[in-house]
Amino acid sequence: MRKVIAAALMSVAAAYAWPAVANDGLMKIINDPKQWGIQTGDYANTRYSKLDKINAGNVGKMQVAWGFSTGVLRGHEGGPLVIGDIMYVHTPFPNIVYALDLNNEGRIMWKYEPKQDPDVIPVMCCDTVNRGLAYADGTIFLHQADTKLVALDAKTGQEKWSAINGDPKKGETNTATVMPVKDKVIVGISGGEFGVRCHVTAYDMKSGKVSWRAYSMGPDDEMLMDPEKTTVLGKPVGKDSSLKSWEGDQWKIGGGCTWGWYSYDPETNLVYYGSGNPSTWNPSQRPGDNKWSMTIFARDADTGVAKWVYQMTPHDQWDYDGVNEMILTDQQVNGQPRKLLTHFDRNGFGYTLDRVTGELLVAEKFDPAVNWASKIDMDKSSPTFGRPLLVKQYQTLEEDVNTKGICPAALGTKDQQPAAFSPKTNLFYVPTNHVCMDYEPFRVSYTAGQPYVGATLSMFPAPNSHGGMGNFIAWDNTKGKIVWSLPEPFSVWSGALATAGDVVFYGTLEGYLKAVDAKTGKELYKFKTPSGIIGNVTTYEHKGKQYIAVLSGVGGWAGIGLAAGLTDPNAGLGAVGGYAALSNYTNLGGQLTVFAVPD
Repeated sequence: MRKVIAAALMSVAAAYAWPAVANDGLMKIINDPKQWGIQTGDYANTRYSKLDKINAGNVGKMQVAWGFSTGVLRGHEGGPLVIGDIMYVHTPFPNIVYALDLNNEGRIMWKYEPKQDPDVIPVMCCDTVNRGLAYADGTIFLHQADTKLVALDAKTGQEKWSAINGDPKKGETNTATVMPVKDKVIVGISGGEFGVRCHVTAYDMKSGKVSWRAYSMGPDDEMLMDPEKTTVLGKPVGKDSSLKSWEGDQWKIGGGCTWGWYSYDPETNLVYYGSGNPSTWNPSQRPGDNKWSMTIFARDADTGVAKWVYQMTPHDQWDYDGVNEMILTDQQVNGQPRKLLTHFDRNGFGYTLDRVTGELLVAEKFDPAVNWASKIDMDKSSPTFGRPLLVKQYQTLEEDVNTKGICPAALGTKDQQPAAFSPKTNLFYVPTNHVCMDYEPFRVSYTAGQPYVGATLSMFPAPNSHGGMGNFIAWDNTKGKIVWSLPEPFSVWSGALATAGDVVFYGTLEGYLKAVDAKTGKELYKFKTPSGIIGNVTTYEHKGKQYIAVLSGVGGWAGIGLAAGLTDPNAGLGAVGGYAALSNYTNLGGQLTVFAVPD
């Protein structure tokens, strides 16, 4: 551990040598509502815009202003960036990047098309999606499917540098965006379904060299975890906290992947993110809590050393990845101002924590159908404080036994599709899945680069409800309650956008862009785009006019049947059968659609 602390101090010294305001330029762009400078809208992941020229009073008049075909047919997640007068658009594999001139009818200024080995496609778990580009200091950052991190000149598209973050031959791939912080670029990795031991890496923004790397499980020094100073629910994690929670060397192929979203608090200098499921999906092959998979991490941006952790689903039995976004807000709790972190987990619970200390404040179901646990133990005097209280009927501990009716399904009450927060209403707007599953684990052996799943799944709508597979909800994070809920026939797989115009936008798997009233949920507008929407809605202003932009192009886990042409109901880790009816409503095709209210 001394080596870790020494390295951390050296890194801190280097941080002071480099100006702390290395990304003043990016901060100015993020704080300018006319631009959309980061995938998450801001460092806090609120996906909120102060623009209000499109508002609850006129959004019903909105029309398509222009569109752009990406030329790629697989699932289009993420969204465009708008930096000044240029829009940057990305695609799924092969991860093409377009720079479009907003002053000249979206003319293509440059195009970057990576040359990637198509053998990476079958190694990608749930479609060939990519959640978007990042920008800082005149550079566009692209993390390709094959884990190559590329820095491109924002004006010309010329490559400045590249770095290899993983090895697809071992099952390591990428679907996520990256996050620039100060003089670093924060990058994750995918591959939990292939027995990858996952990590977060910080690359130097100027050179592409590794600044620090933190694994999700293993020895303390490799996790950048201080046994005495890193805390969990206010107590030190203790020596070998991860190693003691795995049997033998299972941690070496333990998963805990980091393919979700990242947030950053400049005041605390902490980066927040979640780790994914442990490998394999057969829980009997990996007894113990399997730390620190399924965990919220708070890490120092300069050193990577963890300040605090919180594991949401110890010894995961259902593939409830913990990678969903951490939304940072400053709100009143019991009359006291608190710096909060709100997280909507795949396991169906909405968590509110103090983001400075990691104190757990609220943990409640954000879909009433959730049944695998009765609740999260919130009794601070209890030895199980902070842990889910499991329901025996829905555990999957027996091999070759099909456990039926587990809610939610493995894709969770919410997957990566990001929520939004409005400071005007103090509500969170959450795209959700209303889906359950049957789950049968079986014994599986590990071979590098081969699937390491060990379970057969089937998915279906939650019973005894509206019969659909999704809801779009408004959530009060301090009370842990649903304020209003809009049923949808399919999962809401797009990212939400909240605006100062009191409008919330989201997309549907059938292809509708919808606008609803932020206070009541009343539908104000909808338009059907050419393909299902799994992209994230964004907004910007150009020449005095506000625009709403979204990528359509059905795919992702929910749309993998359409995207990959699969027909076996159990394929796509159970999603193909569950979403079979989607083919009656939409088809493949990547397109950017931009909307505005006519003058």
